[in-house]
Amino acid sequence: QVQLVESGGGLVQAGDSLRLSCAGSGRTFSNYAVGWFRQAPGKEREFIAAISWRGDSTYYADSVKGRFTISRDNAKNTVYLQMNSLKPEDTAVYSCAADDIWGFRLRISAQYRNWGQGTQVTVSS
Repeated sequence: QVQLVESGGGLVQAGDSLRLSCAGSGRTFSNYAVGWFRQAPGKEREFIAAISWRGDSTYYADSVKGRFTISRDNAKNTVYLQMNSLKPEDTAVYSCAADDIWGFRLRISAQYRNWGQGTQVTVSS
């Protein structure tokens, strides 16, 4: 089991950037793939991005491709989500998740056993 803590959320204007961090505890974190998901009020949780445990494979939802970048620093037990050109529709609670999974399973929230508490991102128009 790992524990995850997200940070970096906030209130920004459309077109601004934010960088979210997902800090993991436990020796196994660096061996786990990590995904970012978001959930807006009244909507289902949505896959945003994922990165393999080595960091050599990344995956993105079409809605954020070209604007968001996921990366990781295993020496710091941290995964980042750089969000550029933010839009009002990006407003949501963003959560990171980690598990020993790969491939298409990275896009499915139910495949992850370890979750952070989430951080709010609000983009004003």
